Amino acid sequence: MRILHLDTGREMRGGQWQVLRLHRGLLGCGHESQLLARQGSPLLEQGADVLHPARLPRISRRFDIVHAHDARSHMLGALLSWAPLVVSRRVAFPVRTSAVSRWKYRKPGLFLAVSHFVAGELTRAGIGERRIEVVYDGVPIPPEPAVGGAILVPDTIDPAKGLALAEAAARRAGIALKRSANLEADLPGAKALVYLSRSEGLGSGILLGMAYGLTVIASNVGGIPELIQDGANGILVPNEEEAIASAFARIDPALGRAARKTVMARFTVDHMVRSTITAYAQVLARV
Repeated sequence: MRILHLDTGREMRGGQWQVLRLHRGLLGCGHESQLLARQGSPLLEQGADVLHPARLPRISRRFDIVHAHDARSHMLGALLSWAPLVVSRRVAFPVRTSAVSRWKYRKPGLFLAVSHFVAGELTRAGIGERRIEVVYDGVPIPPEPAVGGAILVPDTIDPAKGLALAEAAARRAGIALKRSANLEADLPGAKALVYLSRSEGLGSGILLGMAYGLTVIASNVGGIPELIQDGANGILVPNEEEAIASAFARIDPALGRAARKTVMARFTVDHMVRSTITAYAQVLARV
């Protein structure tokens, strides 16, 4: 297969890591894959080419599938692609209902929802189940689990991500948190990860922590419960300071070991790549 990926993100966040892993995985499986990213994107440093919208109609003719990975590239693909369009949907909030949005959401042949929760939002927007497939994120498995004592919290300016709430709960519990601006660098020296959010499609940062064998304390929202079973492979909490403070006492290496096994069984990069290839084949069979 020949797949053209579009991503217009400005930062290297979870979605950008996923498209990069998918692109490289497809190449490793012998498929032709090209990744286009906006000028100035960190993806360009990872081998992506610059996305020039005016050239997209001509370029897309060479590919079997155009795969859009964010909202802006979804619009570009809907307007300018000559190949069947596949769109990844990673966010948990409801689909907009404007006339433009309704038109845009009619164009893709298939939506790849990052969780069953996200798939439900698409269904509620009137998109038929035949046009939705759930493809979970995949993360690399570190050769060895983490060995350290830090309790990490992602360092973010996004108020929806719960940094202030996590730090307030830690103060209440007498726990020291370490802010992390680079989870992949800090996870090997940690024992736990606090990942709070008002809304979450899935949470690739959670998967990274689980892959390292950390106890993850996460908000019981969106697609997160599809990753974590409370008390089995992690800790789910309501977004309430007292409940989060109490959760620190439940940090347990056994939960981390179970979390690592969960990722190995269901959420590797290989799982994600193979599931996506199967979804592409469904789209092409309908053309």
